[in-house]
Parts: sequence; structure tokens; C-alpha cells
Amino acid sequence: MSLIVKNKVSLIIDGFEFRCSVGKNGFVKKKLEGDKKTPIGIFNIGNLYYRGDRNKKPDTKIKCIQIKKNMGWCDDPNDKKNYNKFLKNKKKIKCEKLYRKDNKYDFLIPISYNTKKVILGKGSAIFIHLTKNYKSTLGCVAISKKDMLILLKLINKKTKIKIF
Repeated sequence: MSLIVKNKVSLIIDGFEFRCSVGKNGFVKKKLEGDKKTPIGIFNIGNLYYRGDRNKKPDTKIKCIQIKKNMGWCDDPNDKKNYNKFLKNKKKIKCEKLYRKDNKYDFLIPISYNTKKVILGKGSAIFIHLTKNYKSTLGCVAISKKDMLILLKLINKKTKIKIF
């Protein structure tokens, strides 16, 4: 089963078509940190991270991890040890905070881009996350909460995302 993002406005899975938004500057094969582009390719998806203080654990076949205040995702291309990795936030590490005031990360699924053999500066923290207004992202794929809850019922740990 695959999620397919073939244009800037739709994510397709199993006959369902969801409205989505992607990177402000479109798609790219050679992503760079901060370019505001969504990477092209076929990628695995990770676990679901969710805000348990705002939402109940959703119905899904993928592993669920409740987001805590100290969680982040390192987006510092100068940090060889932690770049593009989930971490329990340490004060001195530059990272994307997962516990946010807005609702974008109430549900998020990391896209396994630049995760196996991490290349510094090639891009980090690429997620499927929530949006209310479908404004362009910094490189992620964003969908509504209603659509995310449907998507979570359809996917499993073998699901891939194809972005082209």
C-alpha cells in the first residue's frame, strides 16, 4: 500500500483522495536544509507521534508515541551526532520542537527521508502533519485532522509514500 503525492494539492491512498499542501517551493530531487521544498522519491513512513493531552490515541496499525514537552527532531546540519533524528530535547541541541502551541503536530508521521545514511544539510524533519488552512509547508506534507484520522486507519508499518 502506498500514499501518493503527485501534485501540490492531493495525497491519494486506496481510492481516497485527500487535499494536502507541500513545500512552498514545490518538489525537488536534491533537497537541502531550509530550501522549503518537498523531497521527491519513495520513502518508508515512521511511527505516529501524537498529542495525548489534546487527542485520544487514534485507531491505527502503526506504533503510536505520545508527544511530551521535551521531544524534538534535530534539524541542525552542524550536529553530526543528532542531525535528522528524534530526540528527547536537550537544551543545547537545535531542534524542531514536537510539543507545539499550534495544532500542526497534534498528529505527525515522519517520512524516512535522509534517515539511513544521514547526510548533513540534505534535509531533516520531513513529516506528514496537520494543517487547517493548506498553506505551503517548509517541506512536509500537510493534511487536515479529519483526513489524518482516516489515513491512520488505512496505513500500516509497510506503507510507503511516493512523492513525485
